[in-house]
Amino acid sequence: MSIAEYNNLTIIRHTKGGIPILPFVEMKNAILGEDYELSLVFPTLENSIQLHKQWKKKSGPVNILSFPLDVNSGEIILTLSQARTEAKKYHRSYHNHLIFLFIHGCLHLKGMTHGAKMEKQERLFYAEFSH
Repeated sequence: MSIAEYNNLTIIRHTKGGIPILPFVEMKNAILGEDYELSLVFPTLENSIQLHKQWKKKSGPVNILSFPLDVNSGEIILTLSQARTEAKKYHRSYHNHLIFLFIHGCLHLKGMTHGAKMEKQERLFYAEFSH
């Protein structure tokens, strides 16, 4: 397990390997604010499948789940292997798809739901942070 702690952002990786080097802090601050306390968890594949079944009643690994804990804190679960698989489907690099999914999760924590308004925000933040 790898853990990285930054100002109001804790990243925990339960799988092998290091934590992807991406602008998670900057994205979190831009979307949720500097005072928002966020945990970003990269679960094992087994745990991801279990969470998907528990929270979405779906089979297979979840790509991302967002859990608001209160007004100023939340948790994002992001499955790295699922993101790698999906990146090809969406014609993105693996890192750019991780950026997109993280933005998506943060917008949900901000209270947004799927639709045109959320998609517009996703495009704006993705353009700012993708390489």
